[in-house]
Amino acid sequence: MNSFVPHPPPDCRHWADALLASNQHMALIEAAKTTHHYQRGQVLFREGDHAAGLYSINSGHVKVTKVGGDGKEQIIRLARDGNILGYRGLLAGTGHAANALALDEAEVCFIPKSVFFQLIEHNPGFAFSLMKLMANELAETEERMLHLAYKPVRERLAEALLLLLRTYQQPADGPPSFTISREDLAALVGTVRETVSRFMAELKAEGVLSTKGSSITILDIKRLIEISTLYD
Repeated sequence: MNSFVPHPPPDCRHWADALLASNQHMALIEAAKTTHHYQRGQVLFREGDHAAGLYSINSGHVKVTKVGGDGKEQIIRLARDGNILGYRGLLAGTGHAANALALDEAEVCFIPKSVFFQLIEHNPGFAFSLMKLMANELAETEERMLHLAYKPVRERLAEALLLLLRTYQQPADGPPSFTISREDLAALVGTVRETVSRFMAELKAEGVLSTKGSSITILDIKRLIEISTLYD
């Protein structure tokens, strides 16, 4: 079970500032928020759950997934610190449309539904920024779904690895790296683990990357970009 940290938890200012929350509304957020700690694999919310509030990621990484009729998981979004989740279910007045699970140890700020709607009702700038955020997220999701439909697996894998590079904070020196299970990588690419492993071995043999367990180090970003854009 995730634990609840007593007030005062780490703030949610990074996302609220980005959405133009005023000092008055920041005080409202600070008073109402709670902070949850999740371990890898723990669930923030599941598809169909009642949308009770907004989730703001303070640290760590979260995968947003859908499960198909064949029972296979598809990762439709990766979220990191500063990202928010759950607002579509709140605005639609329905349950959550997807699942959200921690990819690693994560700290997530929860803002109740009532506070979220007060922000929308009384802060036009916040509401407008939220619409822009939703539009950008929709465009990114549509592009990913289009690539899943027409790009071969090798190109999709390269694209997924580049997405992971952008999602995970990289060291100031040394080659960029991140950690992800082969199952999660397959769910991000839209294929099965065995296929991912085969193409990962090819990229490793070509000197594009190296692996150690679930850790992946990118050795040739330029080549990875070339592979990912062959069908663009």
